[in-house]
Amino acid sequence: MSDELLINVTPMECRVALIQNGTVNELFLERTVKRGLVGNIYKGKVVRVLPGMQAAFVDIGLSRTAFLHINDMVWPRNQPTPNVFELLQPGQILTVQVMKDMLGTKGARLSTDLSIPSRYLVLMPYGHHTGVSQRIEAEEERDRLRSIIENIQTEHKLPGSVIVRTAAEGIPEADIAQDMAYLAKLWEFIQRKQKVIAVPSLIFEELPLPQRVIRDLANADTTKISVDSREIHAKLQEFVMEFVPSMQNKVIHYPGERPIFDLYNVEDDIQKALQTRVALKSGGYLMIDQTEAMTTIDVNTGSYVGGRTLEDTVFKTNMEATQVIARQLRLRNLGGIIIIDFIDMQEAQHREDVMKQFDRMLERDHAKTKITQVSELGLVEMTRKRTRESLEHLVCESCSTCQGRGYVKTAETVCYEIFREILRYARAFESKSGFTVVAHPAVIDRLLTAEAPAVADLEHFVGRVIKFQVENLYTQEQYDIILS
Repeated sequence: MSDELLINVTPMECRVALIQNGTVNELFLERTVKRGLVGNIYKGKVVRVLPGMQAAFVDIGLSRTAFLHINDMVWPRNQPTPNVFELLQPGQILTVQVMKDMLGTKGARLSTDLSIPSRYLVLMPYGHHTGVSQRIEAEEERDRLRSIIENIQTEHKLPGSVIVRTAAEGIPEADIAQDMAYLAKLWEFIQRKQKVIAVPSLIFEELPLPQRVIRDLANADTTKISVDSREIHAKLQEFVMEFVPSMQNKVIHYPGERPIFDLYNVEDDIQKALQTRVALKSGGYLMIDQTEAMTTIDVNTGSYVGGRTLEDTVFKTNMEATQVIARQLRLRNLGGIIIIDFIDMQEAQHREDVMKQFDRMLERDHAKTKITQVSELGLVEMTRKRTRESLEHLVCESCSTCQGRGYVKTAETVCYEIFREILRYARAFESKSGFTVVAHPAVIDRLLTAEAPAVADLEHFVGRVIKFQVENLYTQEQYDIILS
């Protein structure tokens, strides 16, 4: 697989697109005034302990208090789960790390089990065992890496445990040793700083987005890393020279007049990723609905009738959908609970083939995914780890007209609400004053045309004159009734 990273930099934001085999598969966005918090280490203070939830709220200096659950705390795992009051008290000072950004109305999710990543390794100062990424499958290579880590860790006297990342596969011992030396220096810095800074304060800030994606995503399959900023290009050259020498010749400055994201139609893909409907090449389509609780994906054959039989058409549509769904999950960064409604298939072999294909497509995902089950109704239930906001939540906000519902009341419905409100007013106020209805143009238009007979009957019934006034700034659901 051929990978390419496109880095688009402006003073306001930085965007990175991961291109695989000529197709945009992942998008990362970081705005200057609102950088992500995941990986940051803070010195915080416990504000409130929640015994019923076995958790606490911690002030780390953000706009909302962060959330710390007992399962994300360090305590001897061979012992029964303690009560949260045995570990935390209000006013207690803690060193914590952000696991999840603030999402919607929720504060950041914290852990006291720190993890500090480098290019090839992850240091967990309070961990208890050395591990190797499961994506490194060769047992001989796994043994080699374990041996290297144990020797180097003893030499640097690093506490806790070290996890070997996938990028370390086939890497010489000298490069891994250099990574370990970097982690040792960084851990010493964190320990020194946490003793002297005030509470709450930031101890360690995760790398900016361009350096972070090179550290986490660049690998042997990466053919080119293009950046359209001379300043960031210079910084990336310094970074790769220090930490990822193998990428030094792959980081290039893109000076072209044509915007870098136009090279692979990234802008078009971003716009399509914000739409509910996603077209399949065959003529079928997906409907993707993201809500606070979960994401639902519905597969439809649409105009596709290319199969020899209905079952063949359905099978081919579902097989194509597995690839598109896996890509959309990554591109939109959808997380949490995801329900997929594939088109019903009669043949058991077809159902099995679709699930196997879907599993293969999900293997390419950098986020942890798990298919929990296929329900009796044929719905595929899965989860995808969510550590940052989805694309939709990053670049969009709830509609001010419909308040995020996705629909508004019809003009007809609003007219009938106005009639009921006038009846209430007429009973409440004995005065013979008339009423003035102030509403959206579409509502007033309907009141004066299709509902005119009803308005005349209402005037006769309440014995008062009803006038109308257009307000262009009102939404279709807004109206006021004024005693005139």
